[in-house]
Amino acid sequence: MALTLTACKNSRKKTVDEDPSIGLFDRKSAERITAQTNDSRSQISASERGRKMEIPAPMKGAQEMLLKREGYYVSYNTGRRVPNWVAWHLTADHTSGKHYRDGQVFTEDKDVEWPRATDNDYYRSHYDRGHMCPSGDNKWSEKAQTESFLLTNVCPQNHALNKGDWNDLEIQCRYWAKRMGDLYIVAGPIFYNGVRKTVGKNKVAVPDAFFKVILSDGRKAKAIGFVYPNQGGHQDMDRCVSPVDEIERVTGIDFFPLLDDRVEDVVEAASNKRMIDEWNIEKAVEYYNNKNY
Repeated sequence: MALTLTACKNSRKKTVDEDPSIGLFDRKSAERITAQTNDSRSQISASERGRKMEIPAPMKGAQEMLLKREGYYVSYNTGRRVPNWVAWHLTADHTSGKHYRDGQVFTEDKDVEWPRATDNDYYRSHYDRGHMCPSGDNKWSEKAQTESFLLTNVCPQNHALNKGDWNDLEIQCRYWAKRMGDLYIVAGPIFYNGVRKTVGKNKVAVPDAFFKVILSDGRKAKAIGFVYPNQGGHQDMDRCVSPVDEIERVTGIDFFPLLDDRVEDVVEAASNKRMIDEWNIEKAVEYYNNKNY
């Protein structure tokens, strides 16, 4: 039976890398994740996957090639030619910088074998090349900015969604990161009933929707999830909130596996109302007025 997630109803920073025993980080989970990671094609070492809070657990029953970039990590699906997920640690320092997207071009990722997505696959497809880890989160480094335009970080995305509500959520995340110090973020496509549509000669899969899950592991851990259907039309942000465990159920992805299980159970099962209240969802107007966001 296919699982469907209803989206958009009614249109003190811890140093876990330095000391994984601190706070919410669970050493036993880290050891388990490390033991499960055994992919010769992976650019992410087993020990690294056992340290990074933002990296999901190894996927079961899905094609997964792991790629490490300057500003993010990718689980790339070689059959669909799009990522399963893209994960990154967004710090307050990474919300700004001098390396803008001007002059950047989308580029096929030569670290993956043929067939792979190319720019020509998007030509006349009526879909944008939608960033999962956004350009705006990578202005802190020239290399990070350039790598954000690799097509392994991209999915076919409705133009209105890409330029509108999805962009608003990206801006909101930078606003939260500035206020909270840092966030752990995972974003990617949702396919409710398998791949129903592709674009281009290389048959790049078109998602039905997109998810984004966000963790703040400050004094009190909290997480929030969002699901946006891959279509146009404005959708209020608070109507697109979804519990993280529901997104896990639909995507088959285990987010934030390094959290202590008791903490993970609480933050991932939070109700929509609780998430909306805890995250104080609001438009970060000052960001919209800044042409460099």
